[in-house]
Amino acid sequence: MTEAGRRRGHGMLGSVALVIAAGLSIQFGAAVAVLLMPRAGALGVVTLRLVLAATVLLVVCRPKLRGYTRADWGTVLAFGTAMAGMNIFIYQASDRIPLGVAVTLEVLGPLALSVVVSRRLINLVWAGLALGGVLLLGGGGFGRLDPLGAAFALGAGAMWAAYIIFSARTGRRFPQFDGLALAMAVAALISLPLGLAEAGTKLLVPSTLGLGLAVALMSSVLPYAMELLALRRLPAPTFAVLMSLEPAIAATAGFLVLHQALSATDALAIALVIAASMGAIRTQAGRPAAER
Repeated sequence: MTEAGRRRGHGMLGSVALVIAAGLSIQFGAAVAVLLMPRAGALGVVTLRLVLAATVLLVVCRPKLRGYTRADWGTVLAFGTAMAGMNIFIYQASDRIPLGVAVTLEVLGPLALSVVVSRRLINLVWAGLALGGVLLLGGGGFGRLDPLGAAFALGAGAMWAAYIIFSARTGRRFPQFDGLALAMAVAALISLPLGLAEAGTKLLVPSTLGLGLAVALMSSVLPYAMELLALRRLPAPTFAVLMSLEPAIAATAGFLVLHQALSATDALAIALVIAASMGAIRTQAGRPAAER
């Protein structure tokens, strides 16, 4: 392998590590958010997460507001809207159905994206294997779920697919994390009236604010920054298939934080989605440069 090839391989592995670390942070943050919902409600938790995350990012990044085109601002607006929708829908789902099942349904959005935009037949195979794992992780119990909760989870999946697309575009148009900070501010403004209507002054209780800040850092600031960096190197189809790891991570977080036991079927499903993700990574890493 040439030196350039080794550098590409190392860059790919580094990006994969960022995606996995982001998934761990998001799902353990989501488990903490479930514990916070009785205090502030699902929309209240979303608002705390996005508003506090936006505040941290704006203070740290201090993004510039000049020198961007109308298309740049349109991309940030779309990214922020997708981010808000993804969070609002998945938190509404998690308030009605188990966290692992909610994320299992949500991940169908990225999987569908990987199939739609794929240009190689092998990617369809990996996506199909991951989908099998996702369905197995559901345990055949989707029909017994609260229908509104399931609908919210599927809606979150659609927003997640949009998030992947516009996160990559934002990373290319804005330096550093400026685009992420601006998009997070858009998401916060969208969620703010909803959270205030549901929770009101409950959002200002110090202990609630403290937990909300933990959720904001774990589920927004750190993972979104890592994903933005990863999407500058990873193609959208590979990133989307890697998202199939999320149900496995969510199941682990549910076990450790929410005391939800894992069955043998869950373990088999986790093995399937990991195999699919690793296959997608190896396929992408092995492609000739001219095909990328």
